[in-house]
Amino acid sequence: MYYIQKKWTNAKKQEYNGYLYDSKFEASYAQELDLRLKAKDIKGYDRQVNLDLIVNGYLVCQYRIDFIVYHNDGTVEYVELKGLYSQMFIFKFKLFEALYSDKPDVKITIIEQGKFNRPKSKKQKYA
Repeated sequence: MYYIQKKWTNAKKQEYNGYLYDSKFEASYAQELDLRLKAKDIKGYDRQVNLDLIVNGYLVCQYRIDFIVYHNDGTVEYVELKGLYSQMFIFKFKLFEALYSDKPDVKITIIEQGKFNRPKSKKQKYA
């Protein structure tokens, strides 16, 4: 019997609204989507959907996207939440992006945990 240990993650499974998510970060985003759904900002969403990545008629692999968000204007947004990037994720995401980004009314979003677009302060030295 083999055991696979993931050394690159500290994420713990989290339950929200009867569903088990891979991390607290994903569960909090699901909570945000529920609030947006109640406010009628979006039509709906799916969680942890397996997508077949097919190239030239061959199934290369499957990719599990964290969320698919259906917007009121008819666009579909694929949302991936990331803490750490593994080499397998980078490969699968590039393949996913190549296959799905050309479709009309599709938006692909990666939300990184703990990374914010804050303006960096520049320390000025006075002479």
